[in-house]
Amino acid sequence: MKINFIAGALLLSLASLLTACQQKATVPQAALSRAVLETSQIKSLTQSQTLTPQALVERLSSAGMVIVGENHREAAHHEIEQWLMTRLAEKRPQGSVLLEMISSDQQAAVDSLRQGLKASPYIREQRIQELLNWNSGWPWPLYRGVVLTALYARYPLLAANLSRAEVSALYQTPQFPPGERSSAPPVIRALSAAIVAMHGGKMEHSQLKSMLSIQQNRDRMMAQQLLNAPKPALLIAGSFHAAKNLGVPLHMADLNGPAPVVVILAASGTEVQAEEGDYVWYLPATSP
Repeated sequence: MKINFIAGALLLSLASLLTACQQKATVPQAALSRAVLETSQIKSLTQSQTLTPQALVERLSSAGMVIVGENHREAAHHEIEQWLMTRLAEKRPQGSVLLEMISSDQQAAVDSLRQGLKASPYIREQRIQELLNWNSGWPWPLYRGVVLTALYARYPLLAANLSRAEVSALYQTPQFPPGERSSAPPVIRALSAAIVAMHGGKMEHSQLKSMLSIQQNRDRMMAQQLLNAPKPALLIAGSFHAAKNLGVPLHMADLNGPAPVVVILAASGTEVQAEEGDYVWYLPATSP
């Protein structure tokens, strides 16, 4: 009797373990919350029009390349990004999605994981992070919806950031990508001012040069990746990278590429200009 009880307990434990191992990561539903719908506003900066979310999707669906610029700390921005990814893919086949949160040295891991998920989608979310070698600097709870949606989708998920080794090399020996538009004095001044402000208002000249080199080489890498990506392509990155007058679009022009459509996600009460983006989606800020 005792032996049968122990055997039964072992079988139950083994079954529980197998069930846990076979759990599929749950992709959050791609829906806009009531808070986003009731407190946000979308504007066309080129036509001075107010749009519904559905009208924005309709316009973006005809673009070959779209860049969405975010505030990394705003959860609502990632909610909108996942919703846009899903709705655009429903409107027409999505060619690819590119993320600033994935660096070039993670691409092989991304590709391998996507192949594995096709064969067996049952994998724990923690294991997905481990296989991706996910950078904890990008909080997983904020990005899980975007990443999981792309991993389980049919289109490729592509890296849009430099590797840590590349960043380290640029910091030690700053170099700048060639290009008349991206190296224009007003662009350099604006980026330098933003970098200094993000570091408390004080920075040694040598450190500023290194940080500016990293910023511009990230922009150039994103531009090259977006131009080479299967179309239609969607790039998700920080708003400074996305800005038409400071970031990736300038580098695309320097590479003789076509202009992307730029959507800036911004805090209510701020004012995004037409020189920065084509559309702006205003939401109340919840982080500093």
